[in-house]
Amino acid sequence: MVAFGTSGLRGLAVDLLAGPGYAHVCAFARHMLAGGSLAPGAKVLVGRDLRASSPELARQTIAALAQSGLTPVYCGVIPTPALALQALKLGAGAVMVTGSHIPADRNGLKFYRPDGEIAKADERAIAALARENAGSAAPSELPRLPPPDDEAVAAYLARYRTAFPQPVLQGKRVGVYRHSSVAADILVDLAGALGSEVVRLGESDGFVAVDTEAIDARTADRLKAWSRDHRLDAIISTDGDGDRPLLADETGRIVRGDALGLISARFLKADAVVTPVTSNPGIVGGDGFRLFRTKVGSPFVLEGMAAATAAGHRAIIGFEANGGLLIGSPIALPTAELEPLPTRDSVLPILCALTSAFGAGLELSALVAGLELPACASGRLENFSRDDSERLMTWLSEDEENVRTFLGGLGDLSGMDDTDGLQMTLSDGGSLHLRPSGNAPEMRCYASAQSEERTSALLAAGLERIRRFAQVPGLKTG
Repeated sequence: MVAFGTSGLRGLAVDLLAGPGYAHVCAFARHMLAGGSLAPGAKVLVGRDLRASSPELARQTIAALAQSGLTPVYCGVIPTPALALQALKLGAGAVMVTGSHIPADRNGLKFYRPDGEIAKADERAIAALARENAGSAAPSELPRLPPPDDEAVAAYLARYRTAFPQPVLQGKRVGVYRHSSVAADILVDLAGALGSEVVRLGESDGFVAVDTEAIDARTADRLKAWSRDHRLDAIISTDGDGDRPLLADETGRIVRGDALGLISARFLKADAVVTPVTSNPGIVGGDGFRLFRTKVGSPFVLEGMAAATAAGHRAIIGFEANGGLLIGSPIALPTAELEPLPTRDSVLPILCALTSAFGAGLELSALVAGLELPACASGRLENFSRDDSERLMTWLSEDEENVRTFLGGLGDLSGMDDTDGLQMTLSDGGSLHLRPSGNAPEMRCYASAQSEERTSALLAAGLERIRRFAQVPGLKTG
């Protein structure tokens, strides 16, 4: 199935390449032209990640844009935020060919208007237009991908070299986990420019799906081993398309994305912070900023940032639990003014954290400990059908007693929040949050408590119960 999720169009690569990918790009072009966001002949930037299916999907994308009367500009292998930044600068549209962090057999498309990411209303309109042309297919003969325009990557690098000119990493050893991240070379460049000795780690020949919100145990162990063996002060990386950061401290322990968001909010002196309900519940505002909570997905964060602007805030950022940072207003730094970049970015939160820690003479672990946030953990059940997700969530929503049955033995229920999925708060302050993924057939589970031991136990129990209850016919118990 090909469908819009929390961020962009997603589906199996074979399905996208069979016609729906081409049809959705044509629908995007038609929608942009009809609404006046783009004029005939207007430029639309096209970038891609390193998945095996991405070159072919990029060729189809370029053909669809050209057939629709627009001018595609191929930017090659590039981080999504770099493509979006250039599109904003040029007043152009953009299409990023990427499945982000999902498995290699899947892929997707992210669409941008000249003023930033498309909204949920745009998604609905594009999906409707694509259905009208459901039988259309890409031309059998597609042109080769042209030489890429490299201005977008250069502008992205210049943005952060200007904003962070001081060699705060002098004397530090920073590992760059390259895997198949489109941002690997950019991270090497920036870490070196900040004065660090860069150690390249884990480059991959094929695509590696790195979900920065749910790092698997093997990757976590590799990070710890690399940190120890190479005597590293930090490890930095991103997901596949470079819009979600990965940061590990000097022990190889991962710094959660929501902690990165809070560090960034303080560093950037934000007066409004927008983040989904899945971010750490210990983030409650203060530090000079007002907190806005939303559903999961960058379109909802963007809506929250618009609400913050309407409320009169002038230094607005958003972030997701995966660490992707959005800038909704100009942000003044001592060295430069950062222009708005209202799409998820991985590089800025990494630089904010490294500068905050090492600029103050701290280790990363000490900086994170100083946030005094509750312990959080997240996990997922892969290949968990949407039907099972729907049955489970419907059953839980029907009766509070069903929730108590699900929680049985984990603690007393003291509150619930159904903003996105179901968050169940326990009387000891711990919580479990269940949410079907919007991008893939997965069920996600988030846990929080005062101690890491309690958090790990809640997460393990939550995942086990999701699996067990979804297998019970009619979800009847006892």
